[in-house]
Amino acid sequence: MEIIDTHCHLYSEYFSDIDEIIKQSNKLNVTKFINNACDKSSCIEVLRSVEKYNCIYGAIGIHPEYVQDYKEDDIKFIEQHVNDKRIVAIGEIGLDYYYTKENKVEQKRLLEEQLKIAEEYNKPVIIHNREATQDIIDILKKYKVKGIIHAFNGSLETANIFIKMGFLLGIGGVITFKNCNLKDIVDKIDVKNLVFETDAPYLAPVPYRGKQNIPGYTCYTLEFVANLKNMEPEQLAIIANENLKRIFDI
Repeated sequence: MEIIDTHCHLYSEYFSDIDEIIKQSNKLNVTKFINNACDKSSCIEVLRSVEKYNCIYGAIGIHPEYVQDYKEDDIKFIEQHVNDKRIVAIGEIGLDYYYTKENKVEQKRLLEEQLKIAEEYNKPVIIHNREATQDIIDILKKYKVKGIIHAFNGSLETANIFIKMGFLLGIGGVITFKNCNLKDIVDKIDVKNLVFETDAPYLAPVPYRGKQNIPGYTCYTLEFVANLKNMEPEQLAIIANENLKRIFDI
């Protein structure tokens, strides 16, 4: 069984020995990884990681958290490297209104600058959405882009909107949490619209909830959803990989 972690942050800031993390993940059948950037420095680290490891693919972009800090040169840097070897997406990009809504205009501008690059170079996008669903939908409708809605945790209605727009839903460890309602939503979604992720080092699934997450733990989320769907994990892994490869060059 081959499992792909479609969203992790394999930075030296979080992991002192990435070789060991890859080995541990391989033992859990997680053999490929999409390493997502958040700012200029992590974009550089992602570019280095895909050069060093054949199993790592990259997404480069500026996360909305860094909207006050980025420079226009950072956007140019993304465009310069969007077609580099094994850079498969623009990400992690999006909108985040959880901490503040005062910079909505700036966040939207940053997102649209990066969506323009994705559209021009025909690259998928990996979208961060926190308490900004309607604005995300309205902006994505303006661009011919597809990709993944990272850490999907919305309603069935929202899921269907994103799916009709050509997006896959990234399902992470939160679905394994005892009181999470996401399982009821995912149970109603066709598996052809799902991919799996960790967001490592964050949001480790049960049985590692509260501990540092690693890409290998994608297997626990996939197994949880397989049980939910009355499927064998191997069968679900194959379908999820085919889903990803419909849109991503992996």
